[in-house]
Amino acid sequence: MMAKTWSSAIQGVETFTVEIEVNASGIGNEALVTVVGLPDTAVRESRERVWSALQNSGFYPPHGRTTINLAPADVRKEGAAFDLPIALSMVAAMNGCERDRLAKTLCIGELALDGGVRPVHGALPIALHARAAGFHNVLVPAENAAEAALATGITVCGVRSLGEAVAFLRGEGPAAEPAADLPALFRAQPRAGLDFADIKGQESARRALEVAAAGGHNLLLIGPPGAGKTMLAQRLPSILPPLSLEEALEVTRVYSIAGELPKGAPVLATRPFRNPHHTVSDAGLIGGQTMPRPGEISLAHNGVLFLDELPEFRRNALEVLRQPMEGGTVTISRAAGSFTFPARFMLVAAMNPCPCGHYGNVQRQCRCGYSQIQRYRSRVSGPLLDRIDLHVEVAAVSEQELMGRPRGESSEAMGARVEAARQRQLARFHGTPVRTNADMTPAMIETYCVLGEDGKAILRMALRDLNLSARAYHRILRVARTLADLRGDERIEPRHLTEATHYRALDRQMW
Repeated sequence: MMAKTWSSAIQGVETFTVEIEVNASGIGNEALVTVVGLPDTAVRESRERVWSALQNSGFYPPHGRTTINLAPADVRKEGAAFDLPIALSMVAAMNGCERDRLAKTLCIGELALDGGVRPVHGALPIALHARAAGFHNVLVPAENAAEAALATGITVCGVRSLGEAVAFLRGEGPAAEPAADLPALFRAQPRAGLDFADIKGQESARRALEVAAAGGHNLLLIGPPGAGKTMLAQRLPSILPPLSLEEALEVTRVYSIAGELPKGAPVLATRPFRNPHHTVSDAGLIGGQTMPRPGEISLAHNGVLFLDELPEFRRNALEVLRQPMEGGTVTISRAAGSFTFPARFMLVAAMNPCPCGHYGNVQRQCRCGYSQIQRYRSRVSGPLLDRIDLHVEVAAVSEQELMGRPRGESSEAMGARVEAARQRQLARFHGTPVRTNADMTPAMIETYCVLGEDGKAILRMALRDLNLSARAYHRILRVARTLADLRGDERIEPRHLTEATHYRALDRQMW
């Protein structure tokens, strides 16, 4: 007796179909189960879970030798998501469910010993793949049903037990999950609660954060301890524009694969804000393991990656950021193959100017020697700094500002200007994959960053006096384009270039 079901597996962020074949000989009294098709330990152990789940659900497992094949056989399979389709194949092999409906259904789910179905990772990308592959139904654990229902155009059914899954295949099971109402889900998730109105002083830093948010630029905050660098960075998401539906699905897909989706939130409607500890490894940042999973930079996709105490991070961990900061993706090569993850994020970093933190602070005297300062600053490489558009000095807050009331603008007012600037960019780059000024190609810079003679003179002086690289030259033009968008100007004016150059001058003075 032979039967087959269909399931799916994930490599990186790519999804592929897995055909599960079960051949039960029915000869002999002793049961012998063999799983083939390059399974990992979790998949090999599924035979014990499946056997117990079948018995405790009132089904009779096949006797004799049973062979379970996971095709394609040359691709490694991992995880417990194959438990449910394997069990359904065994039930079908004993003529316990309708095979025609089974052939049109893709199944995932982990089984408990009592026959219950437990949630798995990656329900959304698997449901999207099932729709693209032409399946009519997708059978998922009940806790994953709301997430899978984001894939419209395919029937999604959430089941809590093996018995419910068999009943569904017989046409007697639970009703299909209704299609997700994405606009309602977006409205149900509030925006970030932190507000720039809480910040006292720091007008120049607030301005730099607004510029960074408007153009999607990377930002470095340098200042003494307690100046408010972390507070400023934590409020950046409150002025970023809301995710579009396309961006939200991209982010939700990554979080689903990583198993990071918040409980009760099938879709992420707010931009991610990731704040890894400085002890994180390079694998933790970009993704790791034998079969790589998304790292911090992928979990920050379409959002913010905040690195506090930048020089305290391992040098090799920081250097792996250089390629993703330029390309928006990260490719990891392992023995099992190459895996590409999305990684288009805004990098916001914070650091002290010296080991004690008070170099240049008029309120407290620095205790560090020259060699200590140089050694501390050299932990951050020049090539990494060259990829950060805005370098901003955050001065210590004065007594008068600290004891007074906050007088700065709210996040709502700042966010309105950022949203208007982003809309100008979306209209400018319509029909291209580019969404923000920070992602402009050199050809786009030539088209949209045309300078007058006065602007060329300012930029020529900056290149000569600050000895800037070609990358820094292009980044100054991108920032200047953002400054013009914030003011609603069609052309880049000399004042935009002057401010953009000022944001690049700080690293040349200090480094």
